[in-house]
Amino acid sequence: MRITEDTTIGDLIDEMPEAKEILAEMGLHCSSCPSARRETLKQAAEVHDMDIDDMLEDLKGFLEG
Repeated sequence: MRITEDTTIGDLIDEMPEAKEILAEMGLHCSSCPSARRETLKQAAEVHDMDIDDMLEDLKGFLEG
């Protein structure tokens, strides 16, 4: 799976269930909420005042490494 800022949280978790724990470690504890599942990673980063590039780098590092 290619992870981009347009990837939805739901798609990410469906494809890589371990991402739920990683997102929680980043401070995104509501990743399984119905409305959060439709959010893109970019939207989640904006809501939580996070840098999207840092978030993507961290996710890719955890999930690919």
